[in-house]
Amino acid sequence: MKKSTIFQNIPCTLVTGFLGAGKTTIINQLLASRPSDERWALLINEFGRIGIDGALLMSTKDSAADKSDIAIREVSGGCICCTSQLPLQIAISRLLSDHHPQRLLIEPTGLAHPRELVQQLAAPHWQTALKMQAVITVLSGIQWQQKKYRTHDGFQAHVREADVLVVNRYAQLNDVETHELQEWIRKLNAQVSIIWATPIPTTADMTDTTAEAYLTALSKQLTKPSQLLSKQRKVAIAHPQQSMVNLQPRTASVSAATITSPLSDPSSTALTNDTDDHNSSNSNQPYRYHEQQQDVLLAGWRLPSHYVLQADNLQNWLLALPNWQRIKGIVHTDDGWLQVNFTPDSLTTSTVSAQTDSRLEIILHLDDDAGDIDNRHNENNGDDVAVDDNNIIVKDKAGQNMTNITSTSEQSTIDWEAYDRELMALVIQLAE
Repeated sequence: MKKSTIFQNIPCTLVTGFLGAGKTTIINQLLASRPSDERWALLINEFGRIGIDGALLMSTKDSAADKSDIAIREVSGGCICCTSQLPLQIAISRLLSDHHPQRLLIEPTGLAHPRELVQQLAAPHWQTALKMQAVITVLSGIQWQQKKYRTHDGFQAHVREADVLVVNRYAQLNDVETHELQEWIRKLNAQVSIIWATPIPTTADMTDTTAEAYLTALSKQLTKPSQLLSKQRKVAIAHPQQSMVNLQPRTASVSAATITSPLSDPSSTALTNDTDDHNSSNSNQPYRYHEQQQDVLLAGWRLPSHYVLQADNLQNWLLALPNWQRIKGIVHTDDGWLQVNFTPDSLTTSTVSAQTDSRLEIILHLDDDAGDIDNRHNENNGDDVAVDDNNIIVKDKAGQNMTNITSTSEQSTIDWEAYDRELMALVIQLAE
């Protein structure tokens, strides 16, 4: 029998922020500060079922971080603060036992409830395993300018549950607005420290003392203890000496609900024995899911890597989606493999390395008038569509089934079959 491993005082940083705030950019900057002789781990919570953020981080060509010693694991299919603590516990335990990192970063979904997550990480069983550092929250100045954001309880919640606030995308704010932003922050969290993000030079031969000072201030947060979590633990922990996490080596018998592999079948509720399995046969068939979470609709598509889409038409199609709040993906196009990262305030595309499949994920805001948004989708384009109870099977251009599509009464105003047909119509060739 193999010996169990006990982990103690692994530095852990929680990086939060509302949907589209720019967390991935800040995390990449934190990863770039990793000493070359240290192993780090990153846990990403995907709100949808198709893992994308991990691939975005690993594929970004202009990232300054050498990711050879950075382990990334994704928890997909729901917010870890809304589900039971089991998915979070399993994911953290596996990262620690499999990779023995010297530092752990956690990125929850932008729709997470940070208070619940902070309470989970303050629980007794993490008391000695994790050494919680400052909770870093990312705030977009562009989002704050809009009343719908700054009056949104979820947007405000991220500010309340922060040790340090990294404000980015604020260049358009005038002096009065900057002062109003600071006052707004202080009313929500008088103790929070504020760091103003600075654009980083894109080439190594460019120096910027302001950017260097910003990166230094940001990296220092990795070693500052969290006052927020310290307060939570004083309440939650009765016997800290009994709370060490005892991790057994992984065996084939381990299973749990709600965690899916980035390349496993996202409709599955089983935790696969190896969440890094990139050889799943499911990657060879197109797949789409959709579901309602909180006040948004989520949908995602996964297409085989040999499907090549027309880049300009794809972007136009994505931007025409109704009430979209977030669009992200990695797609094989006639311009090469592209990373897509769209928010209502920022449209970003960049070249990435070839992937095992194409992935798109969208978040649509629920609208009372949503029933009027899809009149153009009332006609059948002649594609083969079969309905069996709650499963819809749509034939794509190559004659393959678009599998695992969930149909629910709450989402009847969205014609997902029509979206499938439109997306498949953008496939201009099937590459070898």
